[in-house]
Amino acid sequence: MFPTQDEIAAWLPDLLGGLSISLRVTALSLLIGIPFGLVLALGVLAKSRVLKGLSLFLVEVGRGAPALVLLQFIYFGLPTTGLTLGSFAAAVIALAWNTGAYTSEIIRASLQSVAHGQREAAEALGLNRFDELRYVLLPQGLRVALPALLGFSILIFQGTSLCFTIALPELVSRAYEIGSTTFRYFPALLAAGVLYAAISIPAALLVNHVEKRAGLYAQR
Repeated sequence: MFPTQDEIAAWLPDLLGGLSISLRVTALSLLIGIPFGLVLALGVLAKSRVLKGLSLFLVEVGRGAPALVLLQFIYFGLPTTGLTLGSFAAAVIALAWNTGAYTSEIIRASLQSVAHGQREAAEALGLNRFDELRYVLLPQGLRVALPALLGFSILIFQGTSLCFTIALPELVSRAYEIGSTTFRYFPALLAAGVLYAAISIPAALLVNHVEKRAGLYAQR
């Protein structure tokens, strides 16, 4: 039932290759998605109805549609419009959209949590809206949002397992390939699960540590 040492030695290179792709998709999705979330958060808070409406549309679609649907739409749906993307690019775009939609709400709430007195102080100093955002709201708001953003990053890493549905050779895809070749699906998927846990558990401990530090900072 469990993988033997010989099987682990034989499977490990393929599984680690898949894990590398999963980590790359996660990193790019976060590097694109979190700044996109900031843009969406500012768009939702904007006074312009057009900008606010567009931002809300992107947020609601990104949050309302499951990540699997976004993956299928971008990889299989866009080619009907003449735009064809590879599985890696489609995975990054879909998960970045999903990341941006969810993190926009986290960032918006963190920006609104900054004390109103800080805004008044910025106005008293003669700061314009951009400088107020850059020097006052973002440093304090992102400090509040950091634990939630890190926690969501773990979910995105785990969500890369959905990318096997668009033929991306990530960790779950590699495990299925091993299972289809050896008919040892359970051991192969178990090995993949262990690799996911090896990343997710330390990351979750890091999030707990950052959250505690953020709580101590808030109490000062």
